[in-house]
Amino acid sequence: MEFRTDYPEDYRAGFACFVGRPNTGKSTLTNALVGEKVAITSAKPQTTRHTIRGIVHKEDHQLILVDTPGLHKPRTLLGSRLNDLVASTLSEVDVIGFCLPADEPIGPGDRYIASQLELLDGRTPVVALVTKTDRVSQDKVAEALLAAGALADFADVVPVSAVDGFQVDTVDSVLAEHLPVSPPLYPEGELSDEPEEKMIAELVREAALEGVRDELPHSLAVQVEEMYPREGRSEDNPLWNVHVNLFVERSSQKAIIIGRGGSRLKEIGSESRRGIEALLGTKVYLDLHVKIAKDWQRDPKQLGRLGFDFS
Repeated sequence: MEFRTDYPEDYRAGFACFVGRPNTGKSTLTNALVGEKVAITSAKPQTTRHTIRGIVHKEDHQLILVDTPGLHKPRTLLGSRLNDLVASTLSEVDVIGFCLPADEPIGPGDRYIASQLELLDGRTPVVALVTKTDRVSQDKVAEALLAAGALADFADVVPVSAVDGFQVDTVDSVLAEHLPVSPPLYPEGELSDEPEEKMIAELVREAALEGVRDELPHSLAVQVEEMYPREGRSEDNPLWNVHVNLFVERSSQKAIIIGRGGSRLKEIGSESRRGIEALLGTKVYLDLHVKIAKDWQRDPKQLGRLGFDFS
C-alpha cells in the first residue's frame, strides 16, 4: 500500500476516540464508519479489551478511530487496567465521541464519564453521539438529544444509527472538523493497524460470546498460539493453520464453551472461521483449545501473558 500524494492543501488527518458505558454502540459505529468489520461487537458488556483502530479514508481527510473498552467502576485488576487504557487514550487523541444510547436514560455511569471528560479542561473537544436511534421513536430521539445536551458543554450533539446508516457520514464530518491539517498518516486502503493475530483472537472471542451466560464474557480470554501456511499446498489453493487457545477461569465455564459433545465449540469454530478466512483471504484450518487459567483477571502475571500488560 502507498500513501496518497494528491491530497489537497487543507487535508486533515488525526485520531478520534469513542468513549461510553459498556454496550453503547462504540464498536458498531467504528465498523459502520470504516465500512468493514474491524472491531468486535456483541450484546454482552465489556466486549472490547484492546484499543482497536479503524481508518476512514475520505477525499479531504483521514479519520483514525480508536475504540476503547467501556469506562466502568472496576471490580477486578483487569477492570482497573482497562480504565487506565481509556484514560491514556483520551490524552492522545484530537477529538472524543461520547456515545449515549437513545434507548436508555442518562444514568450514573454516563455522569461518571462526563465528570472524567471534564478533567480534560477543554483541551480535547468532545462530541456527544446519541446512538441506537433506530430503536426508538423520533420523539424519544429528541428527548435523548436534549438530555445529552444538558449533560455537559459538548462541541456538538449528533444522533446516529450505525445499524441503518442514519447520520454515519455526518458523524464522520463532524469529527473530521476537529482534526489538524496534516498529510495522511496511513497508506490508502489500510483499514486497521491491528495485528492479524489480535483480530483473529477477537473474531473467535466474539463467536464464543454469542448465546452464553452473563458471567462468561468477563472470564473469557482468547489468544492465537501460532499461525502458518500449510506445507505442500499450491499458490492457487493455499491453506493456513491457525491454532487458538480460549482461556476461562473455572471448569464450569469450560463446559459452557465446549458444549454437549463439543457442539458449542464446533459452532464457535464454524462462525469465527468465516471471518478469519475473509480477513486472511484464504482457506483456514482452525484448531481451538479451551484451557483453564484460574482467576486470571486478578493475577498480574496471567494478565501479562494473555496480552493485558498495559504498563
